[in-house]
Amino acid sequence: MTTSSTNIDYSAPYARPVKDGNWFQRSEAWLDARGKGAWIAAMVLGFIFVWPVGLALLAYMIWSKRMFSGNCASKRAHHTAHRGALRPSGNSAFDAYKADTLRRLEDEQNNFEEFLKRLREAKDKAEFDQFMEDRADRTAHDTQD
Repeated sequence: MTTSSTNIDYSAPYARPVKDGNWFQRSEAWLDARGKGAWIAAMVLGFIFVWPVGLALLAYMIWSKRMFSGNCASKRAHHTAHRGALRPSGNSAFDAYKADTLRRLEDEQNNFEEFLKRLREAKDKAEFDQFMEDRADRTAHDTQD
């Protein structure tokens, strides 16, 4: 018997939190919480004891992009924090303020990205114009010689 508020199995001999997901998801979360070093250590131990397990871990790390990215735990924390920002809190005034603030921040981000795009385009145009002037000068200098 579990309660939804605490997620504790009270029928167990020692009451403890109920684990969500299967063993693979739990072990993946455990390794993610400890970072890339834990993934690499698990892969090396897999190669030492049973080489196909190490090979499978290496393939999984490359396929899931864990091998070449930053810290797994920070990404998971960022993802869950971002997802939590979209959930309603139950306080309608706060939810309206939060929605307005998020909308305002998204507008500012879009405006800044448009500004950067215009800035890059202006820089590209200036570089291209300089190239064309240099080319015209070289062509004029070559025709004089």
